[in-house]
Amino acid sequence: MTTPAAQPGPFDPAYAGQGAPQAPAHHPGWQTAVPACRICGAQPAAAVAVRAHQGLLLMMRFHKIDGPFCRSCGIAVVRELTTKTLWQGWWSPFSLVFFSPFTLVWNLLASRKLAALPASGPPAPGAARVQEGKPVHQRPMAYVAIIPVIWAVWFITGMITHA
Repeated sequence: MTTPAAQPGPFDPAYAGQGAPQAPAHHPGWQTAVPACRICGAQPAAAVAVRAHQGLLLMMRFHKIDGPFCRSCGIAVVRELTTKTLWQGWWSPFSLVFFSPFTLVWNLLASRKLAALPASGPPAPGAARVQEGKPVHQRPMAYVAIIPVIWAVWFITGMITHA
């Protein structure tokens, strides 16, 4: 029995908007095409990069998905990758101090740019829009980030009181 090959989903870098229309090649004298969402093909879209970070005791993983994204698909991607960073991004020393906070700030800036877009137009024929899902603060896995915060407060308090 053989299993079918896994199809990349909208949160995978290999997805690259399968089913979404591709912009025409640039030719001299043509106006630049308005960017379309790489997931659903809707317009308007903003060129943003959304990131996730995973800290593993001695190693780290970085994940980036480049737009353009329409408002709906972009917010969905930001929420998903931000939640992943909040529960997976804190488990190495450099991740705790540098990479996870910067990833979260980067995603916040991308989120603001996407939220400033008008409502998305209809998706391209044959393409599906990604559902935004719950906000990050309503996703239980996002609260795993409280563990390193409690540890940091405990550590700093111990350093101050024992000095």
